[in-house]
Amino acid sequence: MITTDTTTTPVAVEPKTKLTGKVLKTTLAGALIDVGQPIPGVLHISQIQKDPVNKVEDVIKEGQTVDVWVRKARKDRIELTMIEPLKYDWKDLNPEMIVKGKVVRLESYGAFVDIGAERPGMIHVSELARGFVKSASEVVKEGDEVEAVILNVDRKKRQIRLSMKALQPEVVEEPKPERENKRRKRGKKHEEVEVEVNAEQMEPELTAMQIAWQMAQERANSKEKNRRAKRFKSASSEQEDILSRTLEKRLPTGA
Repeated sequence: MITTDTTTTPVAVEPKTKLTGKVLKTTLAGALIDVGQPIPGVLHISQIQKDPVNKVEDVIKEGQTVDVWVRKARKDRIELTMIEPLKYDWKDLNPEMIVKGKVVRLESYGAFVDIGAERPGMIHVSELARGFVKSASEVVKEGDEVEAVILNVDRKKRQIRLSMKALQPEVVEEPKPERENKRRKRGKKHEEVEVEVNAEQMEPELTAMQIAWQMAQERANSKEKNRRAKRFKSASSEQEDILSRTLEKRLPTGA
């Protein structure tokens, strides 16, 4: 008959609780494990390891100390497993939960992270970091331990969408006054350049009306000059004629 040490203070035996126990007895169907409870725990042969087991004694032996996890717990029965259970069942996963895990695969469109669920969660390349990310390998590599928040859980498709970006601080925009000052400085420099260019440039071309007006003024000025020249020439001719007659009167004649 198998007995256990009932003087041991029992611990909580909720599902997924990890315990350390001693193998009391092996059978064809499994083994009985003393885990410090009033009754021993039952370990089925299918729960010894993930790979099939043909004979219990090939893996564990009586008196051996083993690590086990609670699968189910009732007053009269405790079912155990040596296969580490999933950290999260599908019912445990909800949006906005923060989880930790290891990057197990990289793809061009994102990274897959083992968070302890049935399926790894996927972080799309757009959710890896703030700003543009071309490839997941720019941010993470396989084996990295990361923290992410759950965006969506599709239990039917067995898909978990995660985001690392959601846990990163937002980029703080530059204060408006400083931006305005920079704009003003740029505008002032632009104005100075324009003034320098305008100073070096030739005077703007005249419009058609201005050209016509200028030509009319030039013609008028030319006519006025011609009239003045004619008057001056006529006056000079008259003076020469008067001077000639005066000289003739003064000169002595041959008589």
